[in-house]
Amino acid sequence: MRQEISEETAQLASFVASARSTDLPPAVAEKGAVHVVDTVAAVVSGALLPPGERGAAYVRGLGGRPVASVIGTDLRTDAVSAALANGMSAHADETDDSHPASISHPGCSVVPAALAVAESLGSTGEELLRAVVAGYDVGPRVVLALGQPRLDTESSGRSTHAMVSLFGATAAAAVLHGLDEQGVRHALSYAAQSASGVTSWVRDGNHVEKAFVFAGMPASDGVRAAAMVASGCDGVDDVFAGVPNFLDALSGDVHRDRLVSGLGERYEVMQTNIKKFAVGSPAQAAVQAALDILAEGPVDPDAVESIEIVLPHDLARVVDGRDMPDINCQYLVIGTLLDGAFSFAMAHDDARMRSPQVQALMARTTLRPDPEKAGVRTADLTVRTSDRGVLHRFVPAVRGTVDDPMSRGEVHDKALDLLLPSLGDERAGRLLEQLWSLGDVADVRGLVPLMQSDRAGGRS
Repeated sequence: MRQEISEETAQLASFVASARSTDLPPAVAEKGAVHVVDTVAAVVSGALLPPGERGAAYVRGLGGRPVASVIGTDLRTDAVSAALANGMSAHADETDDSHPASISHPGCSVVPAALAVAESLGSTGEELLRAVVAGYDVGPRVVLALGQPRLDTESSGRSTHAMVSLFGATAAAAVLHGLDEQGVRHALSYAAQSASGVTSWVRDGNHVEKAFVFAGMPASDGVRAAAMVASGCDGVDDVFAGVPNFLDALSGDVHRDRLVSGLGERYEVMQTNIKKFAVGSPAQAAVQAALDILAEGPVDPDAVESIEIVLPHDLARVVDGRDMPDINCQYLVIGTLLDGAFSFAMAHDDARMRSPQVQALMARTTLRPDPEKAGVRTADLTVRTSDRGVLHRFVPAVRGTVDDPMSRGEVHDKALDLLLPSLGDERAGRLLEQLWSLGDVADVRGLVPLMQSDRAGGRS
């Protein structure tokens, strides 16, 4: 029986089906490379953290046809399992990118999914890059079509992070498999049946389940959806329209036109932020505010009378007094002020966060949500001292956001800092050189040995 296909679904699927052979505008190709570099660095560094280690341990027990690598280990497995483990590593460290409009972290799912499929198929670097950019275009648009996304951690709701990641990973995998327009529609339909994730991740005390929800689960589900269609499975011709359909099932405020709004002209990778600091996204601006205060001179901890942090109300709870250092905004501000600088080591020092000196300052620190602000990454920081008076900074756009982007050199330096502990100088340098020139890479498989840690094989 022939099914009716909406104009929006047909246009979206046609866009994905042609992406593998369509040249990207130079600026878009450059921004896509930036996000591949940034995410690969997150995967490599995150492989040594609990979410990455536990994802790899789980996958190691599955076996699987050895066609794709689990980064940071000696393990090769099937593409679905590799995408799961590498996705969890990508979001292990809170250093991955974010797309504000859809309230999501596309890179931690789209890039691992694309890498796993590209390695299994022997795709070129150009094909990988085009698949990644297409993933960024599809994932956010599906969530935006569900209505205005919101993150309310005071109540229960669906996780936009998981939804964007799922459809983005599916689109990227579909590009690499070379699915035609019908095949893309069917892959998106399989993805819709896998759509899951709720905001209970905010209660995760060790980031392992959160890494699964944001990245591992949707990356693997997206790879599987495309692979099933590539193997011959067919599905519903239009999961976004007709009765019943995915959008109407999840929302009473559907905007189907947003599936294709600006498609091919407004590339969502261009609207995606890079994190300057390896901390929870809502804490970025607060850390920057602390650094701005320090630029005027050091802060004597004994002279601090009080610290007040004001964040947008929709994000404040995500980083308010959390158990993990890298998403505890109060600690990150205090640690930065104490050290006179931000460091990766400080942001991940659990013992330091619980030290008497930090706890004493914590007792004098308040984090207040601003009921007038939402959907932005701003911070208002006030430090009252007995020797320097009131020190205040407001950060309207943290470095790395679309409004204040990092340069290629800054992204390179950030990636190098994350890669060096695992790869060493020579291998990290060679990997970055290849990633910045993805268009010249004939086979993605040649990149994989450069991503493997010197500690590979030492993990089970």
